[in-house]
Amino acid sequence: MAPRKTSREWNAAEYHRLSAPQFQWGQRVLNQLHLRGDECVLDAGCGTGKLTRLLLENLPRGRVVALDLSRNMVRHAQLNLVPDFDDRSSFVAADLAALPFRNCFDGIFSTASFHWVLDHDGLFRNLYEALRPAGWLHAQCGGGPNLASLRQRVCALSQTAEFLNWLGKFPEPWFFSDAEGAASRLRAAGFEHIETGIEQATFTVPSGQEFQQYLRTFVLHRHLELLPTDALRAAFVQKLADQSARDNPQWALDYWRLNLRAHKSA
Repeated sequence: MAPRKTSREWNAAEYHRLSAPQFQWGQRVLNQLHLRGDECVLDAGCGTGKLTRLLLENLPRGRVVALDLSRNMVRHAQLNLVPDFDDRSSFVAADLAALPFRNCFDGIFSTASFHWVLDHDGLFRNLYEALRPAGWLHAQCGGGPNLASLRQRVCALSQTAEFLNWLGKFPEPWFFSDAEGAASRLRAAGFEHIETGIEQATFTVPSGQEFQQYLRTFVLHRHLELLPTDALRAAFVQKLADQSARDNPQWALDYWRLNLRAHKSA
């Protein structure tokens, strides 16, 4: 049986409600930025706009273009931000693998997005072209052994008779680069002054029910779209939650973050 295609959409309301760890990681990344306050910045993978708001607050004389692949996310961000930042914010639904910008931005900020793009060579070339001379890239995404334990369980479960027809041949929808590979790709795209590094960021979900909600919203929505019934989708996440309940600690997600810093030549 041929697998169905996955969509480009996310559940924006659930993402907004459950995104505390992503928001905390993004705050730390944003706090490392040194802004004049008048830059034009692309928020590449803006989600529901939580971090976009902080970025705009740090750019009192600047502008932010908030971009996401998901139209649901873009609409959510727009509704949240336009009342306060209408004259300094723009919103675009577009693919990071095919950015519609050239020589537009003083900087590009991104968190928790680049690992959803499988072609990082093309991604970094697009980001480079979108920057003005001397522009900067300041980003973080999943990398290295990100979610290795969960991914092993997902792979094994996908090969069982209950799920094999729909998930048996489904490739992972993410690319988790190591630091050295990321630096090489950034260099090949033309970037200079490159810094990359991996850091651990394990997150423990407080309950089994929330663990299942988290998997549905953040990690496995592309897998679950391929399952034909609500019962199968519920069974898939329930089995993963049951396995995690036997861990010590329970319901822990072994996140690893890849930090990326680079500049375009002047």
